[in-house]
Amino acid sequence: MIYYNANIFGYNIEDCTIRAISVAEGISWDKAYRKLSDYARERGLMMSSVESIEEYLDDNYEKVCETAMTVGEFAYEHPLGTYLVTMPGHITAIKDGNIIDTFDCGGRYMWCAWYVE
Repeated sequence: MIYYNANIFGYNIEDCTIRAISVAEGISWDKAYRKLSDYARERGLMMSSVESIEEYLDDNYEKVCETAMTVGEFAYEHPLGTYLVTMPGHITAIKDGNIIDTFDCGGRYMWCAWYVE
């Protein structure tokens, strides 16, 4: 687990999608914000909606779903590569087996993962 907050002002707000994509794609929080905002606007969606986020992930990355697995278990079983992992109410980035987030979500059960690189 690596504690990191990509938010440009250091705020701990409901911006997990922006933070996770910023980390996974190696871009700034601001660039990730604009990218997600433009993507959602072009589709008439809210950038924070599950529909918009999952469409973005599906359009850009390979979906790798696991069942009945925690985020921590997934990170342990995937020691190489970069992934974006969704769970109820949250999304996080995993790089080379390390969860990179503002808190430890490793005990939460995941919905799905997308392989970034």
